[in-house]
Amino acid sequence: MTDEQQWPTADLDDVRRLRVLAAAIPGARITERVLPLPADEVWAVMGDLEGEFGRFQPDMRHVRVLSRDGERVVALARSRYGMRARLEGVVRPGWCWLQSRFLIIGMAAAPDPDGTRIALTGGLRVPGRAMIVPFGTARELDHALTRLETRLRA
Repeated sequence: MTDEQQWPTADLDDVRRLRVLAAAIPGARITERVLPLPADEVWAVMGDLEGEFGRFQPDMRHVRVLSRDGERVVALARSRYGMRARLEGVVRPGWCWLQSRFLIIGMAAAPDPDGTRIALTGGLRVPGRAMIVPFGTARELDHALTRLETRLRA
């Protein structure tokens, strides 16, 4: 028996993968919703960092992608409150994980029998530690999903 045959494997869709990452970060919250729309239509809005993302994410004024190398992305985000963050991470269809020294943004979309399951996580992170300050995060994430759903149904 080879080493590959001894290790269990699991196939996770992107929403389940996001749940696992969020569960590993103290203070992280995840908000999910199922939308009766195809995944590619939903992700066209969610994954548009420079356009649509700032329209449904309540605390973002805009995001500018500085560089892209395949799935790897470096972006500069500015909040509605004037704070800036240089984010680095991965963006691909159905998946986004970006983080800076003080901020984490996670988004996922996966096909669901009733349409597309979407999930968001993120917030202010404690520098030097895998931890998110949870104050107001759940409310903010739920508000973002409501804005996204409104945008997609328009």
